Amino acid sequence: MNTMNQAISEIGVVPVIKLNNPERDAAPLAKALCAGGVPVAEVTFRAAGAPLAIKVMKETCPDMIVGAGTVTTAAQIDEAIEAGAQFIVTPGMDEELVKYAQEKKIAIYPGCTTPSDYHTALKYGLEVLKFFPAEQSGGLAKIKAMSAPFPQFKVMPTGGVSLKNLKEYLSSPIIAACGGSYMVSATLIDNQKWDEITDLCKQSREIVKEARA
Repeated sequence: MNTMNQAISEIGVVPVIKLNNPERDAAPLAKALCAGGVPVAEVTFRAAGAPLAIKVMKETCPDMIVGAGTVTTAAQIDEAIEAGAQFIVTPGMDEELVKYAQEKKIAIYPGCTTPSDYHTALKYGLEVLKFFPAEQSGGLAKIKAMSAPFPQFKVMPTGGVSLKNLKEYLSSPIIAACGGSYMVSATLIDNQKWDEITDLCKQSREIVKEARA
């Protein structure tokens, strides 16, 4: 795997973040994640302030890996790169966005759940795919079934992942990392529960270690 894929895989979990108030929350959230041993974030473009959140998080914790999620246009890729994003995540397999990200030399993880998606990813030499929405699309059973004809891919399941099923997912060698919002829920962020976020990150990292032991 390339350097970015390897770095994310080593952490094992990727918090998927929607920030409605990046001016207030981005900096303390970055510190809370890093304190919990999870120095990575996927900041979704579902909130208008995503580029600012990415910028502030990178400035606050320069060694943190910060990417952009729910990216649906080339313009958003440009905005993300300008803000300092190091990877792009798209909800589905969009060939134009994959090509554009590769031209811009930024890692991209498109959402893939079908054999056709995987075939397309193969064409672009991708190594790690987002499997979204994971639980609703068949979960680990489907991921394993898809891996039979496509053993070259590692997968980042996102959607329905929690502390309850994290170990099950990570116990499979097919899984590069799991994306999830359970440790960065809107309730925790809006109420500035930074200590709780740090604690959930620590619990997640312990599960990563147990699953891979």
